[in-house]
Amino acid sequence: MERNLQIGIMGSAADLKYSKKAENFAKEIGKLIAENNCTLVYGAEKDCCSLSTLAAKSASENGGLTLGVTYGKTKECWGINDFCPTILLPCGLERGGGREFTLVLACDVVIAIGGGSGTLNELAVAYQAGIPIIVSNQFKGWAKKLAGKYFDDRKRLVCESISTPQEAIEKVLNLCKC
Repeated sequence: MERNLQIGIMGSAADLKYSKKAENFAKEIGKLIAENNCTLVYGAEKDCCSLSTLAAKSASENGGLTLGVTYGKTKECWGINDFCPTILLPCGLERGGGREFTLVLACDVVIAIGGGSGTLNELAVAYQAGIPIIVSNQFKGWAKKLAGKYFDDRKRLVCESISTPQEAIEKVLNLCKC
């Protein structure tokens, strides 16, 4: 039996004031992940919404599986997001203090939409681990800044630039040779 491809969605938290267009982009990626029988992996926040959460909620609404990696030790769903993933994994680590390793290493590939310092941290972990990185060039944040670039002069992996959710899923399936 084959396991589902595990696609990480990384992106801006609500305090970065992302646009409605970015929200719709995230929701469409979530829907496409579900339609392609993949599992959406994301950082399940306890205190705010995010583009990642919106993508996960959309995947779930479209029959997909979601894995939320959360900080701390409890398996609780929180009212702020009005959503609980299919599987909630408390990693016992803190946000910004280790959770990113568990989150990213659970992924076969990561897709970033916008993003602040947390997203940058997650992308750096993916780069070091050799996990393919796909970034949206459409919205402000680290994803756009890294589109088509390498993290350093080692040039291990380029951050693959995409413009649409459909293009993101096509790249995922091509990079993961599914």
